This record gives sequence, structure tokens and C-alpha cells, in this order.
Amino acid sequence: MSRRRIGFWYRLAAVIAKPPLIVLFKRDWQGTEHIPAEGGFITAVNHNSYLDPLSYGHFQYNTGRVPRFLAKAGLFKGSFVGMMLRGTGQIPVYRESTNALNAFRAAVHAIEQGECVVFYPEGTLTRDPDLWPMAGKSGAARVALLTKAPVIPVAQWGSHLALPPYAKERPVRLFPRKTLRVLAGPPVDLSRFEGQEATPEVLREATEVIMAAITELLAELRGEPVPAELYDPRRARAEQRRRAAEAEEESK
Repeated sequence: MSRRRIGFWYRLAAVIAKPPLIVLFKRDWQGTEHIPAEGGFITAVNHNSYLDPLSYGHFQYNTGRVPRFLAKAGLFKGSFVGMMLRGTGQIPVYRESTNALNAFRAAVHAIEQGECVVFYPEGTLTRDPDLWPMAGKSGAARVALLTKAPVIPVAQWGSHLALPPYAKERPVRLFPRKTLRVLAGPPVDLSRFEGQEATPEVLREATEVIMAAITELLAELRGEPVPAELYDPRRARAEQRRRAAEAEEESK
């Protein structure tokens, strides 16, 4: 099978989601020519708003290739949202459990069946103060090297203006209408990793290549230079602990 049929559930989701997206937001979509017309592939997308999956889903749905997102397993339980996620074939992620590998296996299987799997390599909303992508996790690189599927880097910008990440006051800001900007780039060149064992070092380097491609696209959308280095939440937490320990020591 070269591509997934859109099917009833995805058409229903589009009927529900597209009208408010069209009414409430303007769109600036670029790079649709880079979305493969046939065969399995990966898209790797930055993440700075809870609105991102709807924004990107709208973009890719209109190319005729439906995306399969990796989503927290809890979202699949019971509710109407869960029913829609199950019906449209999204992939549950069971974090820190014996089922944690299921998402990896499901992603590989979907790509081998000619489908598209969407990865947010950061694993969560960015915590970078300026909303640049963070250092990525290795899942997208691991699946790409195993399946040899093309990785299409994608940058999104604008959804954070309507639904800011981690906002405690005025979490939704719909007016004036915001522009949801999506830019897809050509496949990431991972050829230098072909034939290599997927060691932690190889996966780290491949992930850095993927994140660099996403960041360059985002810099183009923002009209700003690429940051010198990506925000690393683990390094930031270690630095916070070090400072706290130093402050505690000084207070003695």
C-alpha cells in the first residue's frame, strides 16, 4: 500500500476542524511540493503551541497525505477526542511503561505500509524563552535510519500567538486573526549515517541534523538568524540545580 486512504474518520475530523480554522485564522503555507506524493515518510515539526497539531494537520491534509501523529496515551481514553484519535489511526505513546516501545513499532509499521508519521522531536512544547526549537529526542532519527524513509523538516510559526505555550493569563487570543505559517523543506540528508549501527552517538548526531534543518526553516519564517545553539532542558535543569546548590552553600 503506497498511501493511506483518507477514510471516514479523517473526513469527519476535517468536517469538524477545518471550518473554524478557516474562519478564525489566516494561512501562509509553503513547501507543499516537498510532501511526498507516494510512499512512507516522516515529518519532523517544531512545537510551540497546543494548536500546532491542528495547524499542521490542516496543512498536510490538504496535500492529500493524511498524517499519523504520536500522542499521549491518556488522550485516547473514552472521550470524543479519544474516539477521533483512534478512528483516524493516531499512535498512542505510553511514556515510562512496559508499552513504551509500542509507539516506535507502530511508527515503523505505518511507514513500511506507505504512511506518514509526524514527530515532534522535542517531545513537548518548547521551553526555549524565545520559542526556538529545543534539543531533540532521538525517536525520529531512530525510525528514519531503520526504515530509510525520507524525513521532511517542517517549521510552524504563529499558532503561539493564538494559544501561547504555558500561558496562565489570557490563554486564548483569537483576535485580531492570526496567521498560521507552515514551511516544509526538502528531505534531510541523512546519507552519511547509512550502514552505521544506531548507537547513541549516531542517533544524537542524526537528531542534531534533523533539528538543524527545522531551525533553519523556522529562522526563514521568523526572518531572524539561527540561534548559536539549541536550548537543552536537561542542561538548563542541571544549571539550575548547580546555582541552587551554590546559593544554599553561600547562605550557610
